[in-house]
Amino acid sequence: MSRTDPMKAVSALHAGQAGWAPQSWQRREALQQPRYDDAAELAAAGAQLSRLPPLVTSWEVLALKQAIAEAQQGQRFLLQGGDCAESFADCTSPIISNRLKVLLQMSLVLVHGLKKPVLRVGRFAGQYAKPRSTDTETRDGVTLPSFRGDVVNGPEFTAQARRADPQRLILAHAHSALTMNFVRALIDGGFADLHHPEYWGLAWVEHSPLAAEYREMVTGIGNSLRFMETLAGPIAGFSRVDFFTSHEALLLHYEEALTRQVPRHEGWFNLSTHFPWIGMRTAALDGAHVEYFRGIRNPVAVKVGPSVTPEQLLPLIDVLNPDDEPGRLTLIHRMGNAKIAAALPALLDAVKREGRRVLWVADPMHGNTESTSNGHKTRRFDNIRGELDQAFDIHAAAGTRLGGVHLELTGEDVTECMGGARDLSETDLDRAYKSMVDPRLNYEQSLELAMLIVRKSAGGQG
Repeated sequence: MSRTDPMKAVSALHAGQAGWAPQSWQRREALQQPRYDDAAELAAAGAQLSRLPPLVTSWEVLALKQAIAEAQQGQRFLLQGGDCAESFADCTSPIISNRLKVLLQMSLVLVHGLKKPVLRVGRFAGQYAKPRSTDTETRDGVTLPSFRGDVVNGPEFTAQARRADPQRLILAHAHSALTMNFVRALIDGGFADLHHPEYWGLAWVEHSPLAAEYREMVTGIGNSLRFMETLAGPIAGFSRVDFFTSHEALLLHYEEALTRQVPRHEGWFNLSTHFPWIGMRTAALDGAHVEYFRGIRNPVAVKVGPSVTPEQLLPLIDVLNPDDEPGRLTLIHRMGNAKIAAALPALLDAVKREGRRVLWVADPMHGNTESTSNGHKTRRFDNIRGELDQAFDIHAAAGTRLGGVHLELTGEDVTECMGGARDLSETDLDRAYKSMVDPRLNYEQSLELAMLIVRKSAGGQG
């Protein structure tokens, strides 16, 4: 996470806190940024973006921070999920509503089983950028820039498509706004009404092995709700749910342009999303992303991989949450099924010993990616389930709390992850592999994980 001495880096960052500004990240090394060939065009796009309305509000951001603080106390459970990388072409009402349906159905399972409120955070309305292992891609002797997501360039393997185009920053804002507008309209219009969970059904899963169990759960919740309202009258709060957005804040020119000051609140807010996170590749203590994140008032998250040591993690916590503010910092561990048992306990022990206030969340997806013989990137459901299962046990043994889960999923009928309720095989991947970047869970696999969380929590974790 850091290329320099951690304590020196922390001291330097604290010393410069008073001089922080949205652009101060530009004084540090910024990894995973596109190479724009026209600085003037980039500056013009940034200036235009800075004049556009924000995508979220400061009071929504602060409401989420309070809810995360409650999750840190075990009073809520965080469900964060959505696409690995959104595409502009998928900004359609069926795809957006299906994503929302999956998260609502998973949250219903969790509320029913955990007996506590679920904090719903979509991994969309801004997840248009992806980090890449290499800057270039070579096919048949031709080398072009790597595809970095629709906010940067196009997936087609041509020089024109792969050019980093600053105008895509404006398009990303527009598509994020359209997505947010539709999600808000659905929720405010009663789409998430607990009286009518049948609205959330996905037609293609009626034949699922899990469908009968889910329908039985929905019927039980509906009967309970009607019984309570018979006794007490209509109960406020069941007609809608709170819903928040998140994305990896990878492209710092985009994030800077949407970082604003607002009336009646001190400091700066990133108003491109409620809940930005730093990916594992860009979490260097002395890097540009940490420099940017330390100055915004949003709740923030950091992905933590198996190579991270306590000596790296604790200074990072100091920089990102120096005042130990409730709800400020979430740590999302993504270790892999084969590595979590060796890598996670020391981190949990160190953070607990130092008394740091964080929300621990499991990402059982990113450490379990592999390639098949036919060239697909995939994940085995058994490994995803295995890592999540181990995560609960490791937290229980450490006396810490696993307070949430972070998943890449979709409401579409895809075959991208092997295994699960339908026992998808490698040959099934060719049937409906649609992801441009990483493999996602489909509805059945997502619901199966939600049920696993309930069973594990009922087995001993509060």
